[in-house]
Amino acid sequence: MPDQLLQLDRHLFYFINNELSNPFFDWLMPLLRNARFWIPLYVFTVVFCIYKFKKTGIVIIATLAITAGIADFTSASVIKPAIKRVRPCRDAVTSSTDIERVPCGTGYSFPSTHATDHFAIASFLSLVFTTRWRKIWWVAMLWAASICFAQVYVSVHYPIDVIGGALYGMLIGFAMALLFKKLQPNFYK
Repeated sequence: MPDQLLQLDRHLFYFINNELSNPFFDWLMPLLRNARFWIPLYVFTVVFCIYKFKKTGIVIIATLAITAGIADFTSASVIKPAIKRVRPCRDAVTSSTDIERVPCGTGYSFPSTHATDHFAIASFLSLVFTTRWRKIWWVAMLWAASICFAQVYVSVHYPIDVIGGALYGMLIGFAMALLFKKLQPNFYK
């Protein structure tokens, strides 16, 4: 990574992790990044899709599961080991000033798998449902972005990690939405 980009990434990390520090975020951000916190939303999505769209809903959920699986596997098991970027909580430069709000975590930092997974889910669902509910795109992107912001705030990722994960996740979500459209062309009529 070019030195200027690395310095910018560290400055942005410090700003989010230190300068934006406040008791409300200290309480909220660890929750937002915790997958268990979102279980009610995931359950609602599954139930809603199956109830509202029956067999097509099952295809939506199956394709969504494959989308999340591809995003998670490629991010965590392929890209991270290839790039080997250390987390800010383990970086010799940033770890001296970071505020750890959750345990540092194992593994590498780039890309953020949370960002990859959630932006893949958000992009897929947005593209599948955008003709029915136009505002879903903004809600889904805000949801995924809040999880990404939380990852930086709690000190487990740099901003570039979550931006890279978000872009990669959006690419996967887009590709899988195109696949769904080919599998279920009548859904859009």
